Amino acid sequence: MPFPILLLAATAPAPVIAPVIAPVAIPPATDPQTAAGAMIPESIRAMLDAAIESGNDGDVSTIVKYARSADPLSGDAVLAIAQKWRDDRAAAREQVIRQASFLNLWKGRAEVGGFVTTGNSDTAGGSAVLAAEREGLQWRQKFRVQADYQESLNVTTREHYLVAYEPNYKIDDRAYIYGAVQYESDRFLGYTDRFSASSGAGYSLLKRPRMQLDLELGPGFRHTEFTDATVQSSIAGRGSMDFRWQILGGLTLRHIASAYVQRFNSTVSTTTSVNAKLLGPLSAQLSYNVQYESMPPEGRETTDTISRASLVYTF
Repeated sequence: MPFPILLLAATAPAPVIAPVIAPVAIPPATDPQTAAGAMIPESIRAMLDAAIESGNDGDVSTIVKYARSADPLSGDAVLAIAQKWRDDRAAAREQVIRQASFLNLWKGRAEVGGFVTTGNSDTAGGSAVLAAEREGLQWRQKFRVQADYQESLNVTTREHYLVAYEPNYKIDDRAYIYGAVQYESDRFLGYTDRFSASSGAGYSLLKRPRMQLDLELGPGFRHTEFTDATVQSSIAGRGSMDFRWQILGGLTLRHIASAYVQRFNSTVSTTTSVNAKLLGPLSAQLSYNVQYESMPPEGRETTDTISRASLVYTF
């Protein structure tokens, strides 16, 4: 019966044909550093990896500088890798600082120097310095102890002692508020006891991997007991500078100067030193110190100098 068959065919629903969509290739996730690293010449990447492995930020900065000049196309990639290394190291260091106690994270140096002469002259002398610094997230602590002693023909010709402590509260990466307390004794400069205290503002005018200049300025107070029984106490103004320059990898120049200006006796002190690494934490140092007292007791010189040759242990 052809008619029912035709009717059934006419009323049957038409088959649904799904559209054919061509597959789209999705690129895999790529590490930006890996992609950047692929652009860097092999020789430059090897030098950059070696500098990063050394942990010396100055070496890394040097590689970045010359790599960008040698191959400008990969310069941004080299800079990105170096910056990520710095960010990761800073984050790790911040975590260590947060978890450390006050007795941890101290770094510093111990200096020892001395001499002995016999024969036509019988002279002996020595100097010792212990300086330590702790760098926290908000606070920087500085501590220093120094002693100089010299005698000739069994007569003491120099005897100087100093203890100083300076806390810094960091406002940002360069500016800070400082406090400073100090005790000195040097009867050959004319005083048996001197207490100084100051507080003010500090600023890192230069802050580079191999060069830094810190300046401080603020009011202070000094109490001095002189060898002639005179006692002076007065308000003072204090200023200081600390300049450090790493000339070469193992050679550093440092110049420290400070001044207390007051109604009575004012003091200016400067120390210039050159430090050369020897082996591991050991280094040799030559330094020259000048201290000026504007109104010393009668019979005392206004200016005193001392040259030192020391062996330095860094910890």
